[in-house]
Amino acid sequence: MLEPQSTALFILLLALFGALMWWMLATRRVTLRVFAACLAFIPAMVFGVLAVNKYYGYYQTWGAMVADFTQQESSAASGPPDIKVAANSQSGTLDGSRESFQVAQRQGYLVRQTVTGHRSGITRMVYAYLPPQYFQPGYRAYRFPVIELIHGQPGTPQDWISAVGVTQAFDQLLAARQAQPAVLLMPDSNGGRQISLQCLNQAGGPQDLTYLAVDLPAQISRTFRVAQPGGAWGVAGYSEGGFCAANMALHYPRHYGFAGVLSGYFEPMSNKPDGSGRLVSPFGGNSRLRAENTPLVELTRLAPGAVIPRFWLAAGTADRQDVANAERFWQELPPRLRDVRPTLTPGTGHTMMTWRAEIPSMLTWMTHGLTRAAHQHPAVPPGRTAVLAATGSKG
Repeated sequence: MLEPQSTALFILLLALFGALMWWMLATRRVTLRVFAACLAFIPAMVFGVLAVNKYYGYYQTWGAMVADFTQQESSAASGPPDIKVAANSQSGTLDGSRESFQVAQRQGYLVRQTVTGHRSGITRMVYAYLPPQYFQPGYRAYRFPVIELIHGQPGTPQDWISAVGVTQAFDQLLAARQAQPAVLLMPDSNGGRQISLQCLNQAGGPQDLTYLAVDLPAQISRTFRVAQPGGAWGVAGYSEGGFCAANMALHYPRHYGFAGVLSGYFEPMSNKPDGSGRLVSPFGGNSRLRAENTPLVELTRLAPGAVIPRFWLAAGTADRQDVANAERFWQELPPRLRDVRPTLTPGTGHTMMTWRAEIPSMLTWMTHGLTRAAHQHPAVPPGRTAVLAATGSKG
């Protein structure tokens, strides 16, 4: 098929452009020449846009592109299409039919809902992917581990699904028994595609770190049948999201047991708080706050024997800065945590192609560790409300 990154599509666009240019030169009528020149501009423009898309390895399918630009539900992009949400049900619950429940048992279920942070006061949209095991009888009393996935900038949480393909990759790993079941949580970390806040508590502004590392885990652990924040929770991100993952994990080592950093950096930069390109210090010029949110500095200030999450680092070899960042951070980790060297993806750089290639390894590594931690607390406390746990009893 002629998908956005297919070679055949690029050849077709070149051929169309060549044919229109020949027509423009061959015809003697001025109006037809102008018309042909205008038409030739279209394949040339599309070729340029698709070339950029191919270089950064962003959209693989037309459906992913349409879903992203139209901000459709992520389930339309890659989630289970047969599951419907009842109009009068709570956000994210199944419609109660046996058919929907059986589909969820086979394909998992993608929830889209808004979450308000009680401490931060922030309200954002969050996607939660519940694996098929969430709905299977053998896991009825199991509290699933959770991985928070933080997107890059510019970007939205849907990029994890439509561009990185994390739910599809996870499904394949689960089917092959290479990964363990977990809930994937994809929050809006910035509040807008062009906004950059780096998941930090802004001086005099939004308290993003509090929202993502305190409010969101607390709310999700009350809403779904998942483990409490701690060793059975992980956080991972790419690019700016990689910085977020490292900083969140080091700030709240009792909330996360594992952290994955894909092409991340480890020193905060200036923010773009409104998407205009205007750069603003997230710390209001306070050097102490900056140091406290610089993962490389945070590591050097650890007390002997301090408990911190285990880290998984990755970068594309074509981006030397990303590789250098990962290697330097790895060297600063305590010796006991250097058992996993950075994963270097050959021939790729700071692109979606790199992160798609690295996601399976990261999920395999992290879910096995999270599962070991989750098994220490396997039961749902008495009286706990576990949304979606028993859905499907009707019909």
